[in-house]
Amino acid sequence: MTETKRGLALHWLMLIGFSVGLVGGLLVNLAVGADAAWVVWLTDNVTGPIGQIFLRLLFMMVIPLLFSALVVGVAEMGDLSALGRAGIKTLLLTIVVSSIAVVIGLVMVNVFQPGRGVDPAVAQQLLAQGKDGAASIVQTGRDSSIQLGDFFLDLVPSNAVAAAAENAILPLMIFALFFGIGLVMAKSPATDRLQEVIQGIFEVSMTLINLFIKLAPLAIACLMFNLAALFGWDLLVRLAAFVGVAVGAMAIHMFVVYPLVIWLLAGRSPIAFFKGVREPMVVAFSTASSNASLPVSLKAAEEQLKLPRRIARFVLTVGATANQNGTALFEGVTVLFLAQFFGVDLTITQQVVVMLVCILGGVGTAGVPAGSLPVVAMILVMVKVPPEGIGLILGVDRFLDMCRTTLNVTGDLVLATVVSRGEVDTSDAQALREEEGLPGAARRGLTHETV
Repeated sequence: MTETKRGLALHWLMLIGFSVGLVGGLLVNLAVGADAAWVVWLTDNVTGPIGQIFLRLLFMMVIPLLFSALVVGVAEMGDLSALGRAGIKTLLLTIVVSSIAVVIGLVMVNVFQPGRGVDPAVAQQLLAQGKDGAASIVQTGRDSSIQLGDFFLDLVPSNAVAAAAENAILPLMIFALFFGIGLVMAKSPATDRLQEVIQGIFEVSMTLINLFIKLAPLAIACLMFNLAALFGWDLLVRLAAFVGVAVGAMAIHMFVVYPLVIWLLAGRSPIAFFKGVREPMVVAFSTASSNASLPVSLKAAEEQLKLPRRIARFVLTVGATANQNGTALFEGVTVLFLAQFFGVDLTITQQVVVMLVCILGGVGTAGVPAGSLPVVAMILVMVKVPPEGIGLILGVDRFLDMCRTTLNVTGDLVLATVVSRGEVDTSDAQALREEEGLPGAARRGLTHETV
């Protein structure tokens, strides 16, 4: 647990910053309104830049961290059979848990029908406010329908440097995966030294991130102040039925499905698990970015959950993009909600197609704020729902983005915990092998240190 000099844990400081920013922003919105000159100046020149600088500092480290963590994680597997075992577990669990998430969302929408009876005046107001943003998202969504056919081709980068420069996370991960496999196959003194260099990049990245994360309480306060000051209570009351169903479905997945998976498949206490992942959850909720939360997740996995480093690095770096349960759930809920709103009745077959595309969309969605909206627009086009209707949810998307990102990041840690079951960290295995040559007393001491 990260402590301050006064003994207050970092996650408590982040929660304090979140609360101060939220309450302060709401008070400003109620007292003077978001259009007041000094409020606009403050959000544009002080709180906004502070929050964005924090996010940019984290994003600055995502590429070197992701590449080094995945390469070293694969290389430390020791052999390709271990990599294959972890990879198959990760893939199967991602599909199963994401499918459960989408089913929960679709059932909730069909039962509660949040799209029926929405006040047309409120809908038109939201649509007008989000018209420009929706237009660009819809255009992106239409382009995405073309990319879907070339999905697997796009996974393989023709230029790894260009993929990194364009923040194309999935292609970069494929390159890092094969680079790590190459390190395992071409085992030699030279590749051992190269692995040490990449390990050094990882350690430097984590050191800088630990430095940047100290700014989190202030940055979170600024981010929440901006959000609350500009949107006020509208953030919580617009489209209340849609928000309620979406958050309810996410809550079921978070507090029912995840604990069962941790208990049954990982053999751990759900209470101890959630206690260990508090900091990543707070960062995820505050930043609405799986990529920005990745450094904190890696730290929690190794220090709080005590997962094997190689498994944690491999699963969490892959999961930050590929295992997005919350995103898949949100996409399904949003598509059905907008279909109900516009009076488009989707058959069971169409809803199954929506579910499958949502699972695939959860894999391919960028781990950045609002990264799922283009996928939603693409699915709306597929099921013949007016894609411009995405403007209806823009007013509340930020809050839901924060919720689904928290579900995504927690799901990554759940996945890493399950995959880690039965796996032994390479450093622990080496220590146990060395123990064989030690006297009994020394052996007991070493075992105590390494277990």
